Amino acid sequence: MSHYAPDAKWHEMAAGGIIPQAGNAVEYVVGGWRNERPVKDNECCIDCLFCWVYCPDNAIEIEGRSVKNSGIDLEHCKGCGICAKVCPKDCIKMVNEIEARAE
Repeated sequence: MSHYAPDAKWHEMAAGGIIPQAGNAVEYVVGGWRNERPVKDNECCIDCLFCWVYCPDNAIEIEGRSVKNSGIDLEHCKGCGICAKVCPKDCIKMVNEIEARAE
């Protein structure tokens, strides 16, 4: 059966969107998907780690045992903007990816 079969029943179609092993986001580089990237203001950050808790791609880097946000792993960040949305101090801004690369 082909991947696209307009007359196929739902149970006859190939499974999609399945993550066979949980916690494997580190294995996938998704940085090329971004239209926007998060930029963190280190002066403003209070290390509440909301960004780390809510990041679906494990892209927020934590500094050892000090439990501080040490940055954003842009290879694993797909630019969803959740980190910016949940930051209580508005320390993370989403900026245009092309403009950010030019700087």
